[in-house]
Amino acid sequence: MITCVIHYTIDPAKTEAFERFAREWVRLVNLHGGRHHGYFLPGEGASDKALALFSFDSLASYERYRARFGHDPEFLAADRIRDESGCVLRYERTFMRPLLED
Repeated sequence: MITCVIHYTIDPAKTEAFERFAREWVRLVNLHGGRHHGYFLPGEGASDKALALFSFDSLASYERYRARFGHDPEFLAADRIRDESGCVLRYERTFMRPLLED
């Protein structure tokens, strides 16, 4: 299993747009072979940090999902939410492997 961890810097004034963007990506990851573990947004206080975690069975499974970027109409529509609203200022993607209880 491989887990993608995305650290976002968001515009706190555009949290509603970020939530629309996030909900759409949860749906798309789950639809295309992954398991989304959720987005984690600021809970209180002024913060511009958010986090997303989702897993695929293998890097090959993730790469099949990633191959849809740039041409799949649903993927393009989800990215348009981010691009048109400006809710995401920057992000960093890291791949990790979980160490789970035996």
